[in-house]
Amino acid sequence: MISRIWHGWTTYENAGEYQRFVQTEVLPSIAARQIEGYRGAHLIRRELREEVEFVTILWFDSLAAVLEFAGQDYEEAYVPDRARQLLSHFDARSAHYETLLTP
Repeated sequence: MISRIWHGWTTYENAGEYQRFVQTEVLPSIAARQIEGYRGAHLIRRELREEVEFVTILWFDSLAAVLEFAGQDYEEAYVPDRARQLLSHFDARSAHYETLLTP
């Protein structure tokens, strides 16, 4: 299994709207693509002193499934225009890890 991990940061003022956008639009749109080997996602949040950090973790059965999701340059971050408007800064690249243990 492959874990695709990405970070984005936003202001406290935009954090709620960004969270809603990811939960109600971004992640459902990824699931709707019905990519064979896509196993779901986690969205996690951490409040820092001056901003809010979000991390998305998407799970795929294989690198082939990641390529179907992201294309040939599979490390390029998938950041829709609305997310770019709400985020202060974000990773330009996603990191991919071999998942060794799951709950």
